[in-house]
Amino acid sequence: MVLAIFLIFAFIAVVCAINVVVQTHPISSAISLVGVMVSLAVLYLQLGAEFIAAAQVIVYAGAIMVLFVFVIMLLNAGAEVKHGRSLTAQLLGAPLLVALLGLLAYFVERLYPRSASVHFGGFTHGTPLDIGRALFTTYLLPFEATSILILIGIVGAIVLARKEMD
Repeated sequence: MVLAIFLIFAFIAVVCAINVVVQTHPISSAISLVGVMVSLAVLYLQLGAEFIAAAQVIVYAGAIMVLFVFVIMLLNAGAEVKHGRSLTAQLLGAPLLVALLGLLAYFVERLYPRSASVHFGGFTHGTPLDIGRALFTTYLLPFEATSILILIGIVGAIVLARKEMD
C-alpha cells in the first residue's frame, strides 16, 4: 500500500514537472508546479516528516506560487510563441538527451555508493524544533542568502513592470 501511494505521487510529480516545461502559457506552468509541490508534500508525509510536508504546502504551494502568479500577471506575460525548430535540433535532440541521461546515471552510480534503503516513517528529525535549530545555526548563511535573493527578485519584477507602464 505504501509503495503504491509512493509510485502514484512520484508519477504525478514527474508528469507535472514535465508539464511545467512543456506548457506555453505561464499560468498553466505555475499550476503544474503546484501539482509538483503537493506531490512532494505527500512523499514527505510518507517519510514521516510532517512539518516539512506542511511547510512545503504552505510556503511553496501557497505563498511562493501566489508570488509567481502575481509576477506573471504584473508582467502581463502571454502564451509563448512557437517557432519552427531547426533540422539539427530535430535530428540530434533525442539521441543527445538519451546520451546525457545515460552519462549522468553512470556517474551517479560510480561516484555515490549504495546506502541503506529508506524506511517509510523512519525519519525522526522533522520536528519544528529540529528544523528551527538547524535553520538558525548550521544553515543560517544559506537561509539569509535565499531571503536576499527573493528580495532581489521582487525588486527586479517591480522595476520591469514599472518600465513597461512608463
